[in-house]
Amino acid sequence: MEKLKVVQYGCGKMSVYTMRYVLENGNEIVGAIDINPDIIGKDIGEIMGCENKGIKVVSANSAKDLLEEVKPDIVIVTTMSLMTDLYEALKLCASLGINAITTCEEAFYPINSSPKITEEIDKLAKENNCTITGSGYQDAFWGNLITTIAGATHNITKIKGSSSYNVEDYGIALAKAHGAGLTSEEFDEKIAASDNISEEERKKLIDKGEFLPSYMWNVNGWLCDKLNLTIESQVQKCIPKIADNDIDSSTLNMTVKKGMVRGMSAVVTTKTKEGITIESECIGMVYDKDDIDSNKWTVYGEPDTTLVIDNPQTVELTCATIVNRLEDVMISEPGFIPTSQMGELIYQNINK
Repeated sequence: MEKLKVVQYGCGKMSVYTMRYVLENGNEIVGAIDINPDIIGKDIGEIMGCENKGIKVVSANSAKDLLEEVKPDIVIVTTMSLMTDLYEALKLCASLGINAITTCEEAFYPINSSPKITEEIDKLAKENNCTITGSGYQDAFWGNLITTIAGATHNITKIKGSSSYNVEDYGIALAKAHGAGLTSEEFDEKIAASDNISEEERKKLIDKGEFLPSYMWNVNGWLCDKLNLTIESQVQKCIPKIADNDIDSSTLNMTVKKGMVRGMSAVVTTKTKEGITIESECIGMVYDKDDIDSNKWTVYGEPDTTLVIDNPQTVELTCATIVNRLEDVMISEPGFIPTSQMGELIYQNINK
């Protein structure tokens, strides 16, 4: 495939890697967009910590003008975690007929949590012949690795997974989405309360676009799509992780005091018509000095198989996955297409 022209939308922590990986894979960055006044006007080389590249970050207010001017093949969006937050950016790309891929966790399989936004963007993307999708760490480590193990299993009764990560590595939007820095009372009111509802009430929130999914909510939907499972019910429960001692957070620009919330565990349980239960947990929190990332999944059945990955470098793996998916997006059918429908994640040789 010819060199891709890429625009980076969101120039925070993740873009340091996505932009470098794009360039090292032989592609070209033709523009960069952000909302932070401290970043707007900077050369992307300064953000990456290397020599200037001749591409300066422009304000999101000028995103449409930039995209129409440089006409990229694809936009990488690394900003927020919810579809409501990415609505304008993804709608803009779809309206202009520009492919887009995002690290937004909900965008991994958003039809089960924000159907109206997803359907609107899907319609626009089909009308304008482009593809929109979500990918990242979950594509490999909560998705494709698990379905590969499932493919080596004779009979499955349950899939259970747990993954932990440091919210410090992903920026303030993700940290706040995990309740980091809240008191226990604030966590119960702002985050946990949304889970203490009936299935009917949850469906109404989803239909209205007001549901707040944990990351595994969308992962379980993706797994069911990939494995051709029919969902009968799905629930989630968010549990605060309380600090045992004071922990400094550079992302929150505060000290999370002992007794405050430093993050949360979110458990999503999905029951399917085929009799397979998927129970997945993500633990995101401000790390103390001895905490490390982990990823553990077990496929129960005949036989039982457990996958354990200690200390995965989740930021780098997220960004490499995004860049390795670029060509898949380029050859995909138009619409909002989850990566569960794009085939396996493969390495893109940087020496091609």
